[in-house]
Amino acid sequence: MMVDFAKSPQLPLGIALREVASFKNFIAGQNGEAVAWLRRAIDGADERIFFLWGESGAGKSHLLQAVCREITALSEPAAYLPLAQLPEVSPTMLNGMDTLGAVCVDDVETVAGNTAWEEALFHLFNRMRDNHKMLVVAGRSAPAQLPLRLADLRSRLGWGAMCQIKALDDDGKMQAMQLRARGRGLELPDDVAAFLVRHYRRDTGNLFALLDRLDETSLIAQRRLTIPFVKTIIDQ
Repeated sequence: MMVDFAKSPQLPLGIALREVASFKNFIAGQNGEAVAWLRRAIDGADERIFFLWGESGAGKSHLLQAVCREITALSEPAAYLPLAQLPEVSPTMLNGMDTLGAVCVDDVETVAGNTAWEEALFHLFNRMRDNHKMLVVAGRSAPAQLPLRLADLRSRLGWGAMCQIKALDDDGKMQAMQLRARGRGLELPDDVAAFLVRHYRRDTGNLFALLDRLDETSLIAQRRLTIPFVKTIIDQ
């Protein structure tokens, strides 16, 4: 089962997985090798420690949440920790997490320079590795470029498999939007998808947020997604 942080005294903030975050709806693009590594680790491969890095919107958070979803499907508990959303939480929340099947730490650069958090992550790394549990850490930069004070943590983060997650090209973004739309029962024609990629903020996070808005608005208006209709929504 997924760790329910909403009921945890250590973490009053409720953090939930996005419903759509899975390997099935992840358009890999140039990231096929990273996806294959993660799936082998879920199946019990020897290497179960990973560091993923890349620009915002490239798909790191999607992959971390997909790992948690797969692990919980195997009836093992897992935790997704988006550190950028947990600014006031104590690093003691990591205590005992080495008993979980997987821990996925997102936005690690958020706590760089915080000695207490760096030491807590260092010890979590060691415990997860010793217990042969899956640990996936993601950040915007490779470990060598993170402004970490604890050299041992930087070293540990580079021990496992490291992979840069690369943003999709325009064709990949169109595929990702259309796949997400189909999952919602929404038809996103090729010309509309291409228009959105060309004229809207181009990272997938913002494109997906816009798609959610278009889905809701088209449902209320009982309108198909066409370029003129989409333009009126964006203008608003």
